[in-house]
Amino acid sequence: MYESYYGFTEKPFQLSPDPRFFFATSHHQRALSYLQYGLNQGEGFIVITGPIGTGKTTIARNLLSTIGDDNIVAAQLVTTKLSPDELLELVAAEFKIPLKGNSKAEVLRSIETFLIQLHKQGKRALLIVDEAQNLPSETVEELRMLSNFQLDDKPLIQSFLLGQEELKDIIQAPNMEQFRQRIIASAHLQPLSVEEVKSYINHRLQQAGCKKEALFSDDAFEIIHKTTLGVPRKINIFVDRLLLFGFLEELTHFGVDDINTVAKEMSVELTGSLSSKVLENNQHSNQSDVQQVVVNSTENVQNIKEVLRDVEEILESSIKQKIKMARYVDKLLKQKSRQYAQEQAQQDSLSDEN
Repeated sequence: MYESYYGFTEKPFQLSPDPRFFFATSHHQRALSYLQYGLNQGEGFIVITGPIGTGKTTIARNLLSTIGDDNIVAAQLVTTKLSPDELLELVAAEFKIPLKGNSKAEVLRSIETFLIQLHKQGKRALLIVDEAQNLPSETVEELRMLSNFQLDDKPLIQSFLLGQEELKDIIQAPNMEQFRQRIIASAHLQPLSVEEVKSYINHRLQQAGCKKEALFSDDAFEIIHKTTLGVPRKINIFVDRLLLFGFLEELTHFGVDDINTVAKEMSVELTGSLSSKVLENNQHSNQSDVQQVVVNSTENVQNIKEVLRDVEEILESSIKQKIKMARYVDKLLKQKSRQYAQEQAQQDSLSDEN
C-alpha cells in the first residue's frame, strides 16, 4: 500500500526472513561467525539460542544463501515435538533420501548409505534444525547418534540447532552430557539496543530503496525501542504499521506523537484488554451460553464501567480504521482516475497526429 508513497521498491519490514535484509548486530555477527566456524570444522554441533523474534531463522537463511560451496548439501528442519523415529523420517524426506522400508533400522541404513555416497563425491551433509526447543531430549539424543556416522575418521553429517531459550534447559539436563561434549560453539541472541534499533530500521529502509532522509526522529527510535523491546520481529510488525499509518495520514516524517498514536492503536487491537476480573468471574458461571452479572457491589459496578470503557475504546479505534481505509480507497480511485485521464489524453494525441 505505502511502497510507492515512500518511494520503496519493496516492503522493507516483511515478516518472512530474507537474507538481503540481514542486519548484523554484534550478537548476530558473533552467532553467524560461530556458524561459519562450525562449517569450516565440519564436525560437532553449533547451538544458537535466543528469545522469540530475535533473528535465529534469519541467520540460518543468511548462512545458507552465502555458503557458496557446492560440496555442502544442506537441509533445514522446522521442528515440532518429534519422536526420534519421526525425526529420522523427516531428515530422510528433507534430504530426499529414498527409503527401502519403514523400520527405524531401515531408515538409518538408508540415511547412512546416502551420507556415504555424498562422502565419495567429496560432499558432506549439513542439517539445520530450527525451533529445536520443541524436540524432546531423546530426539536431541538421536541427532547425536546421527553424528556418529563416520567414514575415514570424518563425520558424514553436521548439525546446527537453533532454538528459543528453553533449548538451553534441554541441553543442560544431566542425561545430555554426551551431547554437550559434541558442541563446539554456542551463542545467545539478545534484543537490540536503542542505537541498534535505529541502525536496523535505517538499514532495512535503505535496502528497500528509501531515499528520504531522517524519516524518523531520534526520539521516535527510542519510543520504537520501548514499544517493541528491541525484538526484530516486533520491530518489523510495528514499523510496517507505522508506515501504513503515515501513508493514510500523508506523513513525510514520524515523530513521537505519531509513534504513540500507532502504539495505542495496536495495543487495543492486539490485547482487546477486556477486564480480566470480569472474565475470571464469568468463567465460574454455571451458564454455558449466557453470562449473568449481578450488580451487588461497588467492585462489580467498577468492573462494568471498565468493560464499557474498553468496549468504547475498541469501537472508536475500529471506526478510525474504517475511516482511514475509506480515505485510502478514495486516494486509490483518484490516482486511477488521473492515470486513466492521462492515458486517454495520450491516445487522443496519437489519433490527432494520425
